[in-house]
Amino acid sequence: GNNARAAMLASSIPPSLLLFLHILSPFSQPVDASKHVELKGAPLSHLLLDPGAGHIYVGGVNNLYQLTTGLEVLLHVKTGPYRDSPECLPPIVLQECPSAKDTDNYNKLLLMETGQGVEPGSLIVCGSLFQGICEKRSLSNISQLIYQTSNPVDTQYVAANAPGVSTVAVVITTKNKQEGGGDGDVLRLMLVGRSYTSKGPGDIPPITTRRLFPVVPPRRAFSQEEELGKLVVGSYSDYNNHFVKAVVHGNHVYFLFSRRHKKEYRTYASRLCISDRSFYSYVEVPLLCQGGYNLAQGAWLGNHSGEPHLFVVMAAGQASTPVATNRSALCVYGMAELDTMLRRAQEVCYTEGGQGSGGKEEAYIEYGVSSKCLKLPKVSLSEYPCGGEHTPNPIASAVPLKATPIVNSTIQLTAVTTATEAGHTIAFLGDRKGQLQKVLVISNQSGHLYGSELVDSGSAVSADLLLDESQEHVYVLTNSRLSKVPVSSCEKQTDCRSCLAVRDPYCGWCVLEGRCSRKHQCQRHLQPNHWLWSFEPTSQCVTVQSLQPANHSKEEQTQVTLSVPQLPALAKEESLSCIFGLLPPQPAIVMGNSITCQSPAPEHLPPLPTGNHMILPVSLMFGHVTVTTGNMTFYDCMAVSRLNQSSQCLACVSSVWRCNWCPLDQLCTHNHSCPNQHIILNHRDSPGPTSCPLVYDLQSSALVPMGLSATVVLRGRNLDVYTDEAPYVCVVEIEGSRTNLTASVEKMHDNTHTFTCMQHQVRDALSQLQYSAPVYLRRGERRIDASPGLRLQLYDCSAGQSDCSQCRAVPKEYGCVWCPGSPAPSCVYSRTCSSKPADTCPPPQITKVEPASGPLEGGILVTITGSNLGMKYEDVVGGVTVAGIQCLPQSKGYKISTRVVCELQPSGKQKEGPILVTVGTTRGRSTKMFTYQDPLLQDLIPNKGPVSGGTRLTIKGRQLLTGQTSDLSAFLGTQPCYIVEEVNDTQLVCQTGSSNRTGLVPVRVLFGKAERTIPNVTFHYLEDPVITSAIPAESFYAGGRVIRVEGRNLDVVQQPIISVWVEPLEVQRVSERCSILSSSQMTCPTPRVNPEVKVKGVWFQLDNVRVHYESIKGKSFTYYPNPVLFPINRENLDVPFRFKPGGVIAVEGQDLTRAMSKEEVKAWLGDQECDVKTLDSTHLYCDPPEVQPLSVDDSHELPSLKVFMGNLQVDLGLVQYDSNSLLPAVPLAAQIGLGAGAAVIILSVLVIILMYRRKSKQALRDYKKVLLQLETLEINVGDQCRKEFTDLMTEMMDLSSDVGGPGVPLLDYRIYAERVFFPGQQTAPLSRQLDLPESRRQTVEQGLQQLNNLLNNRLFLTRFIHTLEAQQGFSQRDRGYVASLLTMALHDKLEYFTEVMKSLLQDLVQQYVAKNPKLMLRRTETVVEKMLTNWMSICLYSFLKEVAGEPLYMLYRAIKYQVDKGPVDAVTGKAKRTLNDSHLLREDIEYCSVTLTVLVKNGVEVQPCPVKVLDTDTITQVKDKILDQVYRGAPFSQRPSADSLDLEWRSGQAGHLTLSDDDVTAVVQGRWKRLNTLQHYKVPDGATVALIPRSQSSGGVGVNQVFQTGEKTPMLEGEEEEGLRLWHLVKSSEDPEIPKHRKSSMRERERAKAIPEIYLTRLLSMKGTLQKFVDDVFVAILSTKRPPPIAVRFFFDFLDDMAEKHGIDDPETVHIWKTNSLPLRFWVNILKNPQFVLDVQVTDSIDAVLSVIAQTFIDSCTTSEHKVGRDSPVNKLLYAREIPRYKQLVERYYSDIHSAASGCYQEMNSTLTELSGSFASEMNNLVALHELYKYINKYYDQIIMSLEEDSSGQKMQLAYRLQQVAALVENKVTDL
Repeated sequence: GNNARAAMLASSIPPSLLLFLHILSPFSQPVDASKHVELKGAPLSHLLLDPGAGHIYVGGVNNLYQLTTGLEVLLHVKTGPYRDSPECLPPIVLQECPSAKDTDNYNKLLLMETGQGVEPGSLIVCGSLFQGICEKRSLSNISQLIYQTSNPVDTQYVAANAPGVSTVAVVITTKNKQEGGGDGDVLRLMLVGRSYTSKGPGDIPPITTRRLFPVVPPRRAFSQEEELGKLVVGSYSDYNNHFVKAVVHGNHVYFLFSRRHKKEYRTYASRLCISDRSFYSYVEVPLLCQGGYNLAQGAWLGNHSGEPHLFVVMAAGQASTPVATNRSALCVYGMAELDTMLRRAQEVCYTEGGQGSGGKEEAYIEYGVSSKCLKLPKVSLSEYPCGGEHTPNPIASAVPLKATPIVNSTIQLTAVTTATEAGHTIAFLGDRKGQLQKVLVISNQSGHLYGSELVDSGSAVSADLLLDESQEHVYVLTNSRLSKVPVSSCEKQTDCRSCLAVRDPYCGWCVLEGRCSRKHQCQRHLQPNHWLWSFEPTSQCVTVQSLQPANHSKEEQTQVTLSVPQLPALAKEESLSCIFGLLPPQPAIVMGNSITCQSPAPEHLPPLPTGNHMILPVSLMFGHVTVTTGNMTFYDCMAVSRLNQSSQCLACVSSVWRCNWCPLDQLCTHNHSCPNQHIILNHRDSPGPTSCPLVYDLQSSALVPMGLSATVVLRGRNLDVYTDEAPYVCVVEIEGSRTNLTASVEKMHDNTHTFTCMQHQVRDALSQLQYSAPVYLRRGERRIDASPGLRLQLYDCSAGQSDCSQCRAVPKEYGCVWCPGSPAPSCVYSRTCSSKPADTCPPPQITKVEPASGPLEGGILVTITGSNLGMKYEDVVGGVTVAGIQCLPQSKGYKISTRVVCELQPSGKQKEGPILVTVGTTRGRSTKMFTYQDPLLQDLIPNKGPVSGGTRLTIKGRQLLTGQTSDLSAFLGTQPCYIVEEVNDTQLVCQTGSSNRTGLVPVRVLFGKAERTIPNVTFHYLEDPVITSAIPAESFYAGGRVIRVEGRNLDVVQQPIISVWVEPLEVQRVSERCSILSSSQMTCPTPRVNPEVKVKGVWFQLDNVRVHYESIKGKSFTYYPNPVLFPINRENLDVPFRFKPGGVIAVEGQDLTRAMSKEEVKAWLGDQECDVKTLDSTHLYCDPPEVQPLSVDDSHELPSLKVFMGNLQVDLGLVQYDSNSLLPAVPLAAQIGLGAGAAVIILSVLVIILMYRRKSKQALRDYKKVLLQLETLEINVGDQCRKEFTDLMTEMMDLSSDVGGPGVPLLDYRIYAERVFFPGQQTAPLSRQLDLPESRRQTVEQGLQQLNNLLNNRLFLTRFIHTLEAQQGFSQRDRGYVASLLTMALHDKLEYFTEVMKSLLQDLVQQYVAKNPKLMLRRTETVVEKMLTNWMSICLYSFLKEVAGEPLYMLYRAIKYQVDKGPVDAVTGKAKRTLNDSHLLREDIEYCSVTLTVLVKNGVEVQPCPVKVLDTDTITQVKDKILDQVYRGAPFSQRPSADSLDLEWRSGQAGHLTLSDDDVTAVVQGRWKRLNTLQHYKVPDGATVALIPRSQSSGGVGVNQVFQTGEKTPMLEGEEEEGLRLWHLVKSSEDPEIPKHRKSSMRERERAKAIPEIYLTRLLSMKGTLQKFVDDVFVAILSTKRPPPIAVRFFFDFLDDMAEKHGIDDPETVHIWKTNSLPLRFWVNILKNPQFVLDVQVTDSIDAVLSVIAQTFIDSCTTSEHKVGRDSPVNKLLYAREIPRYKQLVERYYSDIHSAASGCYQEMNSTLTELSGSFASEMNNLVALHELYKYINKYYDQIIMSLEEDSSGQKMQLAYRLQQVAALVENKVTDL
C-alpha cells in the first residue's frame, strides 16, 4: 500500500519537486541511502582514496584519519597543535622566538606515493606548521611514521605556512639521468605549487620540485635541490599564484591557479614536461569562462565523449579582488585544445618573437624574468618539445582559451568530479551550502542541471570530491563530516511514471522487471522497449492504446482485446496474463501488439457502487510485474431504469449502455430477448424511445380551479402491448400527497387511448395564484411512462388579488371575477359567485404622491401610489394630470392597480393643484396638493478650491427642495459635485470632485432636467496646495505643539487638517484643524495621542489632497513621551517656593527639549509671564517679574508657576517673593531689647551659614550665569548670524555652480603624500631623482634592489628600526623621516607594512602598559608612531576624496569669504571677523565695501568683471581678492601669484596709474610708515582697474618682492635700516608677546573678563555663521551612517584586541588610544592644514580660525567633563554648548565601530592590496632606499652587530646580505 501511495503521489507531482521528495520521502526506505561520519578537525581539507587497499584518508586541522570504504574509522592520529610561529624557522626555541604559541596544524597536502619493487608505498602528509614541512606515513597504518625530520633545513619547507593559503602537488616518476645505479634508475619526485605567504622565508618559488626517492645522504627527502628545477620568479609577492589543482596527463604535469593580471584576477593553466628538470618547458595560458567567471575554485580531469577534458568550477570575483562571490559556473576545456594553445604559445615565443600573424602579441615572458621571446629556426619546437637551455622561458600565452559555461549557479560552486554512465558524462558539483548538484554534460557548451541533493546543510563542500571504484557513490567532504552519497536514487522510484519523472540520466524503467534501474542492471536493456531512459524527454511508459470492448454488461463474459503499441518482445516460452481489478490472473494471448483476455464471470465481479456502472483496471502482467494497465467499464441495465421512476422505458432505451426494455416484465436488460415476448430495443439498434408505452398529453384543460370538481382527460399511445385485465388509475400529487382516481379508457382509431379520470374536488388552499401538480397513469402495479412535462395547473382566484382592478386583470382563461358578495367583496372563480359580478371597478384612490413639488420645466418622475389605478398600463395612459397639467405615465414603473409613475410636463409658471387619475369613466383625486416651483440659486461659499477636489461648497438659494433629493445633482462645469448633507429649502452642501485643469467653472444645479446656475458667480479651481516644509518633525503625546507648515496655495483649502494614523484600528486616527495664515503658511497643532497606541504615520488632509509627512522631506514624524517637569519645591510640595527677586527660577525636568524648543514654552507666574530664558533637556530657567504677580486662582493668594507646552499644562507649585517690607507685629521697645540680644547670636550663625552656602552655590551659580549670558549673547547676535549665513550660503551656491558641480580642488595623491609624509620640507624625496654618476648607477640600483628585498624580511626590518631608535644621535626628526622613507619604500607592499606596524605597535603597547597606558600614542616620538600617521593617511585618502574633502573645502571657502568681508591687518594678520580672540582686530576700523570693475583678458576679448573689495585693503590684498574672483574654480597652484602682476587704475582715456603697497606717496609719521590702501589712493566705488604682468624694470622700492599678504610680516630691509616700521590698520604693540597663560597679571585678567562682553559678540557672530559648515565637517568625519573607512574599523579592532590582551578594562584608556590614533593623529592635522589635501592657500587669518575649530575638535574627543567658567579660554566658551553634542558624536562613532561585527581582516587585506597597486607607481622608491641607506651607513656597525646577535638572523644570513648591499652601494670591501 505504501508503494502504491508513493506512486500515486509521485504521479501527481511536478518533476522539479520529485527529487526533493525522494530525498525526504518517509515512505520507502531507499535501498541505498547516503551514509556519513562526523570527524574532528574542522575544517577538513583533504580526502584521498586508496582503491586497492579499500582505504580512505582524511586530513583536517590537527587530525588525520584512516577509514574503510564503508566509513568506519580505522585509525585516528593527532598532528597538532604545537608551539610554532610562522615568523620563526624550526626547530622552535622559545628564547629566540617570543611570538611562538600553540598553533593549529592545517593539513595542506595528502598524497599517495606508490611502492616501488620491494619498497612499500607511503602516505605523504604536509601541514602548515614548521614552515610547511612534510612527513611520510604507512599506507596500511597511518600512526606508523616512515619519515619525519625534527631539524629541517630551509630547502625542506614545502607547504604554505598560513591556513588560508593553498598548496597543491602531484607525485611523478621519471628516469634518473644524473645519478648512476639505484633502483632501476627511477627518480620519484613531487611537484608542488604553493601560493605566496607574507610571513616566514620569502624566497620559496611558486612551483618547486621535491625529492621523494631515492634518498641517499647527503640528499634529503622533500628537499628542493638546484638540479631538480623550480619556477624562477622576479618578485614573489607580485606573482601570488593561488593554486587550485595539479594533475598529471600524458607526459605532462598541469597546474591550475588564479593570479592578478593588471587590475583583474584571472585563472591560468600551466604545463611542464614530466622529464624537464630545468623548467625550460614551462608555459601557461589564461582560461576564460565567459560571463565574468574568473576565479577557479575546483577542478577535475575527466572524460567526455571519450576524450580527456578539464572540468573547472569558476566563480566571479568581487570587483578586482581575489574574493569569490556566489555567482559561479562550470566550464569544460578539452585537453587537446589546451595542449594546442600551449604549443602555439611555445611556438610563437620560440620562432616568431612572441608576435602572431597580425603582429599582435600572442606570447610573452612572464614572472619578471630577464628572458624574452626569440626568432629561432622553425623546427625548434619539434626538436625541443620540452625546451632547452637556449629557448626562452617561462612562456605565457596572451591569448586565452575560451569556454562557455555549461551550467551557472547562484550558490558558489567549490568542487567538481565526473562519471560516465551509459556513454553520458555526468558532473557532480559541490557548493558552498553543502549541496551536491548533478549535471548531465551534453556538449562542451551546454549541460543540464537535473538534480541536487543536500549533503551537509550550510557547510561548504571541499574541493576533493571523489567517486568510489564502482562509480556508484560520491565521497563528499564538508566542514566536519565525510559523506558517502549514492550517485542516483533510481531504486527509490516504484513505478514507471515516477521513474521517468525523475529525469535522472542514471535511471530508466526496466519494463519486464518492473523496476527503476541503471541501464546495465536491466537484463534486456539492449532490446527495444525493454529499458526506457528517464532523461529522454520522448520516453513514455508502456500504455494501453485501446481496449475492446471498452464497456460491457456485468451480466455476461466476453473476450477483451488490448492494443499495446510499445510492448517489449518476449522469448518463445514466456507469456503474459491479465488481472481485472483484484481478481485472480487470466492467461493472455499475445498477437504482435494486441493481447486478448477473457473478462471475469458475473458472479466474481465486485458489487456495483451507487450509480449504474463501475470501472475496473485491467493489468497486463509478466509474472508478478505489472507491464501496463487499461480500464474497462461494466454496466448494469437494471440500475439504469431504477434511477428514473417516472419514465423507466425512456431512460432504459435512451441510455448510453446497450440496454433494452421489457414492458411486460417492467425490466431493463442487456439481453436481446424478454421473458414475456415483447421487447423494446436500445436507441442505437432501433427507434426505441418512440415505441415506449407513454401518456403523452392532457386532453382536458390543464387549468383546474380550487374548490370545484373538474374532470381530467389523459391521452396515451403504444398501450396495446398490455393484454391483461388490470384496471387503469390516474394519480395526482399535490404537495406530497397522492390522490388516486379511477379512469375509464377509450380506444381511438389512430391506435391511441383516451383516459377519463373520475371527477374530484381539490380543497387545499394555495398560497399563490397557481400550483403545478404532476399527474400519471398506473395499470395495476405497473406505472406507465409519462412525458416529462405532464402536469395539472391548480389555481386559486383569491390568492393575492386584493382589489377589483387586480382581480379583473387576471387572464380570461382563469375565469376569475370581482364578486361584491358578503362579508366583503373579493376575487373568486366565476362559477362560485352567488351574486352578479361587477363589470366596472370603484374609482381610483390615491394614498401617496412623491415628490410634492417639481420645477416649472417638469422633467422629473412623479410616483402615485393607491388602489384601483387601472387593470393595465393602457388604462391610465392620458388619464393623469398634475395641478391641471398632463403627466405622462411610464410603462416601466406601472404596477397593476397600485402604482403609476409619470413624467412631469412643463407648466410655464408657478402653480399648485391636486393630482387626478382617470380610469375609464371613474376619476380619483389626491388630498395633498402638488406645487410647481421655481428654485433659485443665490450664492456660493467658498468660491475656490484645489483641482483635486474635496472642497465642501455651500450653495445658498430658495426652494431648493424641489423634486426628490435623487433628482438633485450639482456640477462644476462638467465635474460632479457630490451632495453630502440633507438638503433644505435654503441651502445645499456638496463636495467638489477633482478636475483635470485649473480655471473658472460655472456652478450648475439640476432639478431633474431643469438647470439653474448662480448669476455672475463662478467657482475657481486652483492649483493644488503644495507643502514644502513642515517643522518641527516631532511632538509629544499630549500634542498641541505647533507645526509651522510652509508651501504654496495653502489658502485654496477650506479646512486643512493634520491627522495621525494609529494602531490598533479601533482608534484609527486623530485629527486637529490647522489655521491658514497666508497662501504660503499655516500652523497645525499636533493632535493628542494616547501613549498606549502605536503611531503609524502623520499626514495633512488638504481637502482631497493628502500629503504624507514623509513625502515632504523624506523624514518621518515622531511622537515622544511627554516631557516631565518637577515641582519647584520638590522637598515639600505644600510649602511655597521662596524666590529672591532679581534671580531666575530654575525648573528641573526630563527630556524637555526632545520635542520642544525654548520659543514654544510659555511660563506664567500668576497673572504675568515668566520670561523663559534657557531650556535644555533637564532645566528650564525663567525670569519672573520684579514684583510678585497676583494669583489667578481664588483659593490661593500666592501666584502659582504654570508651564505651558502645547496641550500640556503643568502647575509647578506656589511661589512667594522674599520681601523685606513686612512690618513686625511686636512693640518697638521689645523689638530693640530682643533685637540686641538675638542679633549677636543670629549674626554669628548667619555669617557661618552664609559663608558656607555662598561658597558651594557660588560655583554653580557662576556656571549657570555664564551659560545664560552666552545664551543671551547668542540670541542677540542670532539675527545678525542668520543674515550673514544667508549671505554666505548664497555665495557658496554661486561657488558650487561656478566650479561646475563639486569642484573640490583636491591634491593628487603624490603631493598629498609628500605633504603628509614630509611636512615642511622643501624638496621631498618623492619628487627627487636618484643623483648618481652613470658609471655607478647600475650597481647601486642593484644594491638598493637587494636592500629592498632585505626590508621585505620582517626580522631585518624590526631589528633595523629598534637599532636606530636605540642610538643617541637618532633625533625625533630622524625618526619621522625614516618612518616616511620606509612608507615610501614599502608602499607597494602595504599588507606587509601593516603587519610590521602592528607588531611594532604591540611592542609599544607593552612598554606603555608597564608605565602609564594613557600616554600611549600621545605624540610622535617613535618610528612606528609616524608609520601609523602615514598609514592612516594612505588608507583615508579615498575617504577624503569621496566624503570629507567637499565639506572641508566648503568650510575653508566659508571662512575665507567671511574673513575677507571685514578688514584684515596685512602686517599682524589680525582680522575683524575671526573666531580667535588673539587674532581679533579689537579697534573699530571705519571701512566700506567698494566694487571694482576689473578688466580680464579672456582669449582675445577683454571682459569687465565686478570684484568686491574694502577701501581699507592694501594693494596686495586687493590683487589677491581679484585673483580669487577671476580664478574662482581654479586650484591655487594654477593661478598667477600676486607678485607677478601689477594693479593699474584706469580712468578716462589715458589715465593709467600703477598702484602699489609702498611708493613715494606712502605716509610716514615718526618711525611708522603706513602701507598704501585704496583709501590712500582715493579709488572710488566702481573704478576700473586691470591686472597686468609686472614689467621687470619697474622695480619700485622692492617692497612687493618681499611682501605677500598675511604670510610673512613685511620687514623691508631698506625701511628697517632707516628705523621705520610698517603698519596697516593698527600699530603692533612695542611690548613683546603677552604670555599665553592667563593668570600672569591683573591687567591680563581684567582683559579676559572684558572679552566676552565686548568682543564675544563678534566671535559669536562669526561662529554662528560658520556653524553649519563646522557641523558638516564634523559629521562627515564622525558619521557612521555610511560605514566608516575599513582602515579605521580595522585599527580600532586592533586597539580593542590589545586592550583585551593586556587586561585593560578601563574604557577611558581605549578611548584615549583611539583618539590619539585617529582624530588627533590624522584629522586635527587635516583640519589645521587643509593645504595638505586641497590645493588652496591658508593665510594667517584663516589659520587662526582653523586652529580654534581644530581645538574644538580636540576638546570633543577628550573624555574629561566639559565645564566652563569665567576664566575659561574664549574658544572653550564659544563652543561651550556644541562640545557635549560633538562628544556624543565621537562616542557614538567609537561605539558603533566597536559593536559592528569585526572580522574585517580579509577585507582590509584586499583593500591594502588594491591601494598598493593603485599608488605604488607614484612612489620613487629607489630614492627612498638610497636615503635609508644613509642611515644604515651612519649606524652600520651597530646594525650588523644587532643582526649577528639574533639566531634566526643568523639562519637567514641577514648580516651577510646587508654586507652584500653595502658592497654594491658603496664599493665597500666587506670581510666576505
